Amino acid sequence: MFTAMTDAAQLLLSTVPDRETGERIAAALVTERLAACVNILPGVTSIYEWQGEVQRDGECLLLIKTRKSLYSRLESRLLALHPYELPELLAVPLEGGLAGYLQWIQDNTGSN
Repeated sequence: MFTAMTDAAQLLLSTVPDRETGERIAAALVTERLAACVNILPGVTSIYEWQGEVQRDGECLLLIKTRKSLYSRLESRLLALHPYELPELLAVPLEGGLAGYLQWIQDNTGSN
């Protein structure tokens, strides 16, 4: 059951070129307590237009669990770590979830 929190959990999505890059970024975000957990999903095919050309790339998708209040700091850190000129970073507000898991995100991000 979901309980409202003053600092809501967020799910952030970002693609990376390969698993090694994803693991490096994920480790930094978790170590720095900007994210409670980062899942790395391999085997994503991205088709998009970039600089007037349609591109097709194999990538990994990062599912980043964090708090809304940490978004700005996490965005700055991701930009510093990410190899892309314009990395994907999308924030998805979470409207519900297992209360204990949402509390775990709170407990494992930011300073306690």
